[in-house]
Amino acid sequence: MNRENPIVYTPDNEPYLGRELLFHFDQIIISTLEHNSKVAPLTHDSELSDLQNMACQTIAQSLSIALSMRELIRQGFLFGAHVLERSLAERVTIMHYLYLHPEEIEKWNNGWAFRDAPGLAKMLEEIQIKLERDEFVKGHIITEKWNSIVHGKPDSAIWNFIFTEKGQLAHASSKIIDRPDLCDDLCANVIPWIAIVLSMMVSFFPDKENAQPEN
Repeated sequence: MNRENPIVYTPDNEPYLGRELLFHFDQIIISTLEHNSKVAPLTHDSELSDLQNMACQTIAQSLSIALSMRELIRQGFLFGAHVLERSLAERVTIMHYLYLHPEEIEKWNNGWAFRDAPGLAKMLEEIQIKLERDEFVKGHIITEKWNSIVHGKPDSAIWNFIFTEKGQLAHASSKIIDRPDLCDDLCANVIPWIAIVLSMMVSFFPDKENAQPEN
């Protein structure tokens, strides 16, 4: 294990400041939050459909998780940020899946119970099929990394390996401030999910002159 780093980083001295993918992460989260600030007030004064109520919850939770991940990156807690990746992906996938399969909204209303609702891997496959992809990636392949990290499988070790000052390989128990590859990997994976959140905002809450999605 590594020795703990007590430093609390700020936006001026965070360890991965200047990474290109981190910059793009910041830009897309800013754009998404700006759009959310315009959409949110409309949801308070309107009679929402079941799909829109679902979207209100999953959009807000997705943004909260993304912001949590960004702060974890700032403080060097990269492993914890990677653990949250599945939580973000699952909410965005649910939202996208129900947008493409609105007939399934009753399962959400009934609690999205394990025995009734499709699993994450299945939803990822169904989304690709619905979008008429000629070839699609099997869902279990997409979720394999997330499952390893969340469930503490042996191969999850690569996501918190560091080298000590003596050049020894160790498992980080606190901040990881010298693994830019881990930071880049996380940002590259998170940016598309946030982009989908933004697209779902537009889809579920279009301009007033456009029709709202039906149940």
